[in-house]
Amino acid sequence: MREILIVGGGYAGFYTAWGLEKKLRPDEARVTVVDPRPYMTYQPFLPEVTAGSVEARHAAVSLRRHLRTTRVVAGSVTEIRHADRTVTVRPADGPAYDLSYDTLVVTAGAVTRTFPIPGLAQQAIGLKHVEEAVAIRDRLLTAFDQAASMLPGAERRELLTVTFVGGGFAGVEGFGELLSLATAMLKAYPELSFEELSFHLVEARDRILPEVSDKPGAWVVRSLERRGAHVHLNTQLVSAEGGRVVLSSGEEFDSGLIVWTAGNAANPVVHRHTDLPIDDRGLVQVRADLRVVAGGEPLAHVWAAGDDAAVPDLASPVPGTRTVPNAQHAVRQGKRLAKNILADLRGGKVRDYRHSSLGAIATLGLGQGIFQYKRIVVKGFLAWLMHRGYHVLAVPTWERKVRVLTVWLTAALFGRDLVSLAAVQHPRDAFVTGGEGARSEHAVDGVAAR
Repeated sequence: MREILIVGGGYAGFYTAWGLEKKLRPDEARVTVVDPRPYMTYQPFLPEVTAGSVEARHAAVSLRRHLRTTRVVAGSVTEIRHADRTVTVRPADGPAYDLSYDTLVVTAGAVTRTFPIPGLAQQAIGLKHVEEAVAIRDRLLTAFDQAASMLPGAERRELLTVTFVGGGFAGVEGFGELLSLATAMLKAYPELSFEELSFHLVEARDRILPEVSDKPGAWVVRSLERRGAHVHLNTQLVSAEGGRVVLSSGEEFDSGLIVWTAGNAANPVVHRHTDLPIDDRGLVQVRADLRVVAGGEPLAHVWAAGDDAAVPDLASPVPGTRTVPNAQHAVRQGKRLAKNILADLRGGKVRDYRHSSLGAIATLGLGQGIFQYKRIVVKGFLAWLMHRGYHVLAVPTWERKVRVLTVWLTAALFGRDLVSLAAVQHPRDAFVTGGEGARSEHAVDGVAAR
């Protein structure tokens, strides 16, 4: 029986495995997915997870539950040696081991791109995984609880200051959702005022949301600023040491929460630990049919898709254009990949991946959104409804669709849940201390302790 090994269980990997197990005959091939997380993260829901509009577990699709005949290996692929048709897997516990394959699918996904900025690694949180989104929400809720018990002053201002670095979709959506949550929470905290909130969005370019055109992007900036936000364009983060944000514009302020969303980088196993052909950006070189190609010739039974693959964009009029790394392409590439692998196994014809954009849509907080398809632009509440409608249809499995809709309907009736569970990140503290020193320096990374 042929062994089909899929490196990565994100969008492209999940949809490839899902498509294969629906069509493969029982004795035709065995599919194995290797990923350190036993679930696929539906990343468009992460901004709403930070705001409590979507439950954290509803943004995660269990691989074991929904891939019923696929073998799921919880571990990280640390090396791909195609010359030996072998990968090295490092589990969370125990020694590393090798897995062999007949057909290889590389869908490892991108990682957060960072820079050697002083204090960044110690202070910032990313927004690529469910755990990060939950931590961001709990830290904001905990900061409100702590600030409400303090007298007005520098420490209170720091707790109520939030900084997002990166003006792409993840940054703008997360920023808008968290701003919406913070503004709504003031009703429950009469000790705090709107003027004490300080939300900063930092972007190195002269505009945000590069996927939309200039005028809609400028409208988003004005919309955020009308809601009290500070948007810093043409500005870079210089330092974040000790929570002190220093910007290239010369502005400085203390920030209790710093979120880094400034772009993606190729997965290290693809960029540095493989003998597969990669380009100068560290992406696997593939043809339009998603076969990995070396020297202009395809490698037999090796495929790649998603954020780590340089997939030609056949829908673009500009020669040499590659598909952008987003959920739309990853999902559809995964579906095409499953069909092409089946066709290849059965001696059929494989087809090129071609997909035109469905447009760009973003949530900017409860009741606020932006949508653009070519010259059609929709703003405000209608765009927000379109965002929710699109993503509840796009999230895989009916089980997840129903769970998300239920949470939305519940929130519409009773509002968002404002309970902070920040202590779950340090579950043994209460047990170890026996209740002594209940004041937690962990809650907001030492802000309270200072």
